[in-house]
Amino acid sequence: MKLKRLLSKASSYRTKMIKLIVGLGNPGRQYEKTRHNAGFLFLDALAQALSCTWSSDSRFQGLFAEGFVASSKVMLLKPGTFMNRSGQSVGKIVRYYKLAPDEILVVHDELDFNPGVVRLKKDGGHAGHNGLRDIIVHLGSKDFYRLRMGIGRPPAGKAVADFVLSAPTEQEWKLLLNAFDMSRGLMGQMVAGDMSSVMNRLNA
Repeated sequence: MKLKRLLSKASSYRTKMIKLIVGLGNPGRQYEKTRHNAGFLFLDALAQALSCTWSSDSRFQGLFAEGFVASSKVMLLKPGTFMNRSGQSVGKIVRYYKLAPDEILVVHDELDFNPGVVRLKKDGGHAGHNGLRDIIVHLGSKDFYRLRMGIGRPPAGKAVADFVLSAPTEQEWKLLLNAFDMSRGLMGQMVAGDMSSVMNRLNA
């Protein structure tokens, strides 16, 4: 019975393909290479690898691109709103294309993991992340995938807000780039819906 439940749970992670990849961050040059913009930075790297071109799309209040991962077409979105209003942009594109929550992958910074660590999960709460909080509100669902890019926690005495809105150190940046490379290498499996394999690889 336990094995049956495990197999059922594993199969639930391969039900739908990912059609939309959202990177979270704050717009504006002053925020470009801050820790909180890990989602934006990853999507920029992914768009470059896929030879995508960003365009400003007023329909979705953000920067939009389309490309192919293997033979599957995917949409990329960087909300043009500030982080705590990310759901406005995500909600608009989801309604326009009539996407299900489990066809969405949201890439964001994660305080609970050290730089260089990346994890994949589905559903759950927002754990204080304002971007996730607003997406949950606008979708009316927590049932989307999250690719969590570790940025670590601030040193003692430094406020979290100041930490996430400042640039990573040179060593942290190298570790973050390594996490980006690893994630891009697994993107084909994620887009194909083989989440259980990716989770086994990243979450081990």
